[in-house]
Amino acid sequence: MATILKDDRFSRTGISEAEWKVRVDLAAFYRLSALYGWDDFIYTHISARVPGPDHHFLINPFGLMFDEITASSLVKVDLDGNVVGESDYGINYAGYVIHSAIHGARDDAHYIAHFHSADGMAVSAHAKGLLPLNQRALALIPRLSYHDYEGVALNLDERERLVADLGDTKVMLLRNHGTLALGASPGEAWSGIYQLESACTAQVRSLSVGRDNVLIAPEEAQAEVKRQMSRERQPVEGRRTHYDLVWEAALRKASRQAAGYDA
Repeated sequence: MATILKDDRFSRTGISEAEWKVRVDLAAFYRLSALYGWDDFIYTHISARVPGPDHHFLINPFGLMFDEITASSLVKVDLDGNVVGESDYGINYAGYVIHSAIHGARDDAHYIAHFHSADGMAVSAHAKGLLPLNQRALALIPRLSYHDYEGVALNLDERERLVADLGDTKVMLLRNHGTLALGASPGEAWSGIYQLESACTAQVRSLSVGRDNVLIAPEEAQAEVKRQMSRERQPVEGRRTHYDLVWEAALRKASRQAAGYDA
């Protein structure tokens, strides 16, 4: 059962309703990621922009596992890496480097997820990256970017190259490293990382039978999926979007299986 942190180190005092909602969504994102096995002990990160003009973002306290995260335990930092407010925990510097780069450069990066899953790392190390082996991969490949490995993300000058490689995409494989997805909403970021992680797992399983026995999707089908995915889905006023539905379903799962994230 997930740990629910209840002590005086974590408080809702001074947090606006808008920020609290983001904190609850982000804490749920952490708990869900743990349920799917995408956590990495106390490492890797999911972040969310705090509403308002200050360009602050929330990230996990360095020392807690994903299934321990609560809304009140998240750490708020500015784009220079300074902790805003009080916290008994600091943050992982590598997480700051990656997430501050994207939050600072992309207005649509409200939520960012970066994982070191076994399958994500495996595909990130494959010379050809994500292969057109299944429908999920075909939908991702046209909008997937890559960033070459430069060592542990501790050098601030890597941020410029990471942002350049990301371009206007929202899903990325960090070579020899892991997966990354971003979104303007928790549902969009969750959908992106879910699809990417699932495609990586499918590829690892497919290649386990040997490369000669794997069927690459026909080029005509690849082109058709690319056309299908490029069609703009205009939201209908007053109607929930695909990402809204995805996130509502995800929150119900978190409430059933990881209760306490909203503490």
